[in-house]
Amino acid sequence: MSKTPQNPEDDASDEVELMRSEFASIVEGLSLDESSPSTFLEDLERSDDAEGFIAPMLPRQNLRSTFFSAKNAITRWFNRGDHDDDGAHI
Repeated sequence: MSKTPQNPEDDASDEVELMRSEFASIVEGLSLDESSPSTFLEDLERSDDAEGFIAPMLPRQNLRSTFFSAKNAITRWFNRGDHDDDGAHI
C-alpha cells in the first residue's frame, strides 16, 4: 500500500505540523537572555579603526599648480574622443 494521503486535508495538516515543529526547534535554540555585557551596536562603536580606509597623504599644492591641474583636467575632458555632442540627451 502507498503512503500517499488519500485526503488532501491530511497532506496540508502534515505540512503545517512539520512547519510548526521546525519553527519550534529553531526558537528552542534561541537565547533570550539579555544579560550580556554589551550589545551588537556597542561592539560596532568600539570597532577597531585600523580596519577602515586610510586616505593617502598627498603633497600640498600652491594656487598656481592647482589652477594648472584643473585646466589640464578640463582640457583632457573636453578633448576626449568618445563624445558626439555636448552631452545633452532628449
